[in-house]
Amino acid sequence: MTAADPRTPAYPIDPLFTDRWSPRAFDGGAIEPDTLMTLLEAARWAPSAYNVQPWRFVYALRDTPQWDALIGTLIPFNRGWAAGASALVYILSDRFVRDADGAVKSESYSHSFDAGAAWAMLALQAVRSGLFAHGMTGFDVDAARAAMAVPEAYRIEAAVAIGRIGDPATLAEGLRAREVPNGRTPLDQLVSEGVFNA
Repeated sequence: MTAADPRTPAYPIDPLFTDRWSPRAFDGGAIEPDTLMTLLEAARWAPSAYNVQPWRFVYALRDTPQWDALIGTLIPFNRGWAAGASALVYILSDRFVRDADGAVKSESYSHSFDAGAAWAMLALQAVRSGLFAHGMTGFDVDAARAAMAVPEAYRIEAAVAIGRIGDPATLAEGLRAREVPNGRTPLDQLVSEGVFNA
């Protein structure tokens, strides 16, 4: 990574990883349901501990009855820009490992980790599909749980706005300058051999 180009990786990786970023300016256009299902299909193939697959998805496409209910659960800051997205997806995870009949066997240590893997697959498939996905935790948990009728056994992990990139001029003035792909912390600050190094 260089100061001139914060999206240059230190080691060779597939460009898909650096092409992915989280814009806030979306074009407000519709996407076909099958297009969204392609993203969710990619998420379905994420790895999970013991193949439990704890992730669940609740979605709304813009200009549908579900859209207003789900977009209304975001905090006002996120609602302001996410209103331009084509779809909103909530990612949930089952906090428990279950028997085939649904009975709880034990708590799941990795449910959030596994749901995060599903989110990553969704975000990467979005790029492959000419779309972008912006994940966020800025939502009213109680309002989201009520709007989607989510049982207590499930954790609401994140909301994801999905769409095509739009004109940054549609954003609030304070967001326009930030509407560029950003960099990452250098790898040598994140990795240590043998023992943890803060």
